[in-house]
Amino acid sequence: MWSTVIFQLRKCLMTSLPFNNQGSSVTLVLPYAPLIQCYRGFNSNLGCRRLSKNNTRQDNVHGGLKKSTIRQRTEDLIGRVTDGRGKMQNASIPKSVFAAGTAKKTAEMQKRKAGLSSEEDHRPDAMARRMSRGDGNVPHPEKPLSVEEWRQLKESLGNPARFDINMLSAMLHNGADLDIAKSLLTFAATESGTLSYELLLRYLTFCVKGNHDTEVFDVYDIMRGSFPSLDTGACSLFIRSFSRTARWKEALSILQYFKKVVTPSPGNYGHIIAAAMLHGDLITAWALYDELMAKGLNPQQETWTSLFKRVCTEDVATMSLNQQKERLLGILLYLRNNQVYPQLSLASSIKTWFESIPGQHWRGAWTSASPKGTCKSCGTELESIQLTSEEYQQLRDRVMTDIIQGRDIFNKTTPEELERFKAFVKKKPTFDVVVDGLNVANNNNNRSKLSETLLAVVSELKLQGLTILVLGRKHMLQPSRLWDKHNMKLIQQRAHCFFTDNISEDDPFLLYATLHSGNHCRFVSRDLMRDHKACLPDEATRRLFFKWQRGHQLVVHGHVSVGKRVQFQSVAGYDTIVQTSGDAWHIPYDDTDVRSSYEVPQKWLCLTKMH
Repeated sequence: MWSTVIFQLRKCLMTSLPFNNQGSSVTLVLPYAPLIQCYRGFNSNLGCRRLSKNNTRQDNVHGGLKKSTIRQRTEDLIGRVTDGRGKMQNASIPKSVFAAGTAKKTAEMQKRKAGLSSEEDHRPDAMARRMSRGDGNVPHPEKPLSVEEWRQLKESLGNPARFDINMLSAMLHNGADLDIAKSLLTFAATESGTLSYELLLRYLTFCVKGNHDTEVFDVYDIMRGSFPSLDTGACSLFIRSFSRTARWKEALSILQYFKKVVTPSPGNYGHIIAAAMLHGDLITAWALYDELMAKGLNPQQETWTSLFKRVCTEDVATMSLNQQKERLLGILLYLRNNQVYPQLSLASSIKTWFESIPGQHWRGAWTSASPKGTCKSCGTELESIQLTSEEYQQLRDRVMTDIIQGRDIFNKTTPEELERFKAFVKKKPTFDVVVDGLNVANNNNNRSKLSETLLAVVSELKLQGLTILVLGRKHMLQPSRLWDKHNMKLIQQRAHCFFTDNISEDDPFLLYATLHSGNHCRFVSRDLMRDHKACLPDEATRRLFFKWQRGHQLVVHGHVSVGKRVQFQSVAGYDTIVQTSGDAWHIPYDDTDVRSSYEVPQKWLCLTKMH
């Protein structure tokens, strides 16, 4: 029955214009004949864009260092309660809030505590409601049905609108068998005498996802001969499918048409690059890669993997081994400069490539870094997390301009208060640590002990002989059950304190005081400053801010308990970034899919040249 439907559809096709190669450039000519009678027009409610000529939207140190003795006290604090160096070292030292997977584990713990669970409602009326709204959890047949059986199923669900489209979406969601989807299309064609663009697009998605590339070729012929243009979704799906077959060069034609109306996605480029590499066409692969980069797109990890995975030693006539090496090392520098972490599959390809370079003897090892910042495999000291003087001054200037004096700062404070704070800081000695008072005070299991919690943290820092600034709000000075008068007096004796108006936000003051005090100064807060980082003008400055933050932010571990020493999460002394010293490369890589954007990997690939 399915073959009969396809045969009838092809008979209905108008004569279509082929894709043509003109000289060295490849152009795509799509048929612009009227739609054939056996197809409905494109549904205007379809949630994807059509390609047309009218749619061209593109995807698109101030303050100096402290004396060495003060710096040592600060380092002792971090070493004793964060790094676990020397005799204090033990397995219980908590990981950093920036360690990969921390946020995921915290969320899972909270979810377990909340006892979240859900049960699927399988009642017929509930299934009908899910069908009407296109819910992917709608159950579908487990075997192909006849036209009459499909008709009976539709009637049993109340003849819902868009039955065929929503049923096919459910099959796509659940990975149904291809023959079941074919039987549904046969039913749809028999019932209405037509197959809509939207239904064909859903079927195309089903075939591409299921690697049914032969079926994709059929859909390609039908859609190309029946519609005046194809939407971006269809073009992307065709590129993906064609690129994994012997007909991969036809994807180049689709890409050329794509580029005339919109900017192709990194995935569109990536699929064809992978195909070109697989078939040994390095010139085409690297030309497309250069084009992708020139458009300001971010390559997908799979694209880099394909470039590292196949290096054609026999194809020296088109690209020498030295040229290939230079291009691949350029990718590693891109990863470094943009703080991109390769996934395990890409890291494995990088390792294999290094170890296969002719005439060289590279050895790769999967490893991690020691608390002191050395590679556990080769002993190389990793780059410090501390900013250089130039980097620090650059960051300080940008934060002062874009965060402290930003356009929205006075929605959170007043010019008078900000000037009062600046004068206060100027009169004080440079600080070793700045404490976000309210944030820290709430880090306990008993909300009636806010002042006691803050006092415990301040006292822990004071034991190290550090100069402390505590930022709070004026309501904290009003004696209450939460803010004990005696505790607040002890805090003011052990630290410099500044209390803002109750409506003011503490973070800009915290950043100002920390950066004003110099590169040695750290701050204590659980706030990850993501909103403030977003205020910075460019990606390079935001990466610089994140590097400074990871090396300077102290986070209290767990909850502060009465009678117990305060412990802080670990602060790495090394930078987590791709780095090289000539005869060695160290590449941090993702071995998990649960890393949040503000977290960094904990695993490294060590590559050393053996002599």
